[in-house]
Amino acid sequence: MTTFPVARAERLFPVEQTITTSDDYYTPKHVFDVLNIRFDLDVASPPGGVSWIPADRYYTQTDDGLASDWSGRVWMNPPYSRPETWTKRFMEHADGIALLPFSKSKWFIRLWEHADGITVPSAGFWRDWCGKSTEIFLPVFFAAYGPESVEAISRIGKVRTL
Repeated sequence: MTTFPVARAERLFPVEQTITTSDDYYTPKHVFDVLNIRFDLDVASPPGGVSWIPADRYYTQTDDGLASDWSGRVWMNPPYSRPETWTKRFMEHADGIALLPFSKSKWFIRLWEHADGITVPSAGFWRDWCGKSTEIFLPVFFAAYGPESVEAISRIGKVRTL
């Protein structure tokens, strides 16, 4: 198994999140209905969690998902302003599903070459910004590790596997 060094002491944000920010894009419930898989941990959740994400536990900004222990199958929809550190951690953990933005970056290429499966969704993603729902402006993809996670993303679209 390949390991990717992660600076566990790094904090993405120095303060507790109390309001919705430009990084808060929530994966719609219908995506989880299609995935039909349960997660042990949502590693990058907004305050209070998201009620329709099928995860037993979640980490908020206060919990600091980058510095906290990850266990079991994880769901990761990290802040898109700085996905690289999250992606390194996801590759190191290698169990679960991540939703990430396409990028012309080294982290994207490393994940593309390392993940067990990747697919591009056709479903829309939204956020509640100032009381109204808006579509995400970035093209996104799902990356998966583990046979059950790869099978789950195959219900979203055709999967590229290694």
